[in-house]
Amino acid sequence: MSVSTRVDLALLGFRGRPPVSRSAGAGPSADGHLVIDGINAAIPRNDDSPFVFDGTRVLLDGQDTGLDVEVIERPAFYDLRTADGVPYEKLARLHGRNVLATTVVQTCIRYAPDQRCRFCTIEESLRSGATTAVKRPTDLAEVAEAAVRLDGVTQMIMTTGTSAGTDRGARHLARCVRAVKATVPTLPVQVQCEPPADLAVITELREAGADAIGIHIESLDDEVRRRWMPGKATVPIHRYHEAWREAVRVFGRNQVSTYLLVGLGEDADALIAGAAELIEMGVYPFVVPFRPQPGSLAVDVDRATAPDAAVVEKVSREVAALLSLAGMTGADQRAGCAACGACSVLQGLGA
Repeated sequence: MSVSTRVDLALLGFRGRPPVSRSAGAGPSADGHLVIDGINAAIPRNDDSPFVFDGTRVLLDGQDTGLDVEVIERPAFYDLRTADGVPYEKLARLHGRNVLATTVVQTCIRYAPDQRCRFCTIEESLRSGATTAVKRPTDLAEVAEAAVRLDGVTQMIMTTGTSAGTDRGARHLARCVRAVKATVPTLPVQVQCEPPADLAVITELREAGADAIGIHIESLDDEVRRRWMPGKATVPIHRYHEAWREAVRVFGRNQVSTYLLVGLGEDADALIAGAAELIEMGVYPFVVPFRPQPGSLAVDVDRATAPDAAVVEKVSREVAALLSLAGMTGADQRAGCAACGACSVLQGLGA
């Protein structure tokens, strides 16, 4: 698959709904999951897209694109429930063909309208009844065991809404990791949270069994941060740098990552330069195109649209080249978004 076609798919999405898909939540969503040309692909579902998923192929204007499409079947663990009757599907979801993902706390102190990240819909899936507010560690361990046994899951991602505590929700993440590792000790786990006020919490996450960590900033431009994520922007960028450095010390080079969203208005060359600094630090900059999500302020209020394809391709190509020079690939991460790669085009570029 050409990079340009993959970028177009990432921005325009497709019509149709594969067996594995989701509608809202933390991070990119409103997507369908396939394996395209051997790489996990989370593609936006868009009723206005010229691309169509017909159940087995991706078509463009009615013609087969020639993409090698592997359909991911609905996982067997979705049919199970906890002893309390909670469907496993409400506790964790399959991403791509082999990644189990969960948001351990589905609420966020930053979700008030004047604080909320304008691209985020973390609480919308809770309001719709698609998930539960707080996941119990024992339940996640139960789901993880079933997902590994029944569906061949090989890694797990745990993210969280930001809590009011100084740990920013990291300690509940640690409890969840500890429970999962006690049940399926060989399952690699990535945790994701804001920089905790006490950086020692990062060591607590590692000691609990986390294999990798994502500390996501989304933009390195303060003006963009204040406009798009006013709540998170109250955490200064230097605090992220401190947390990244500590995380690299604790987890190791290329086991720490951060999201960088293309299309929020940040200068492309400045974004690439910032990614270079992160790479030098040992942090993987997971470059992802901004995805307009129904239910987000960006769509419902701002009427924001997807970024320009040429900009996404330029940034992705240049960051991928920097990663290659540094010997860093998502595939070398033990677990996490970069290891999955579905929401970005970096893996298609060898990064």
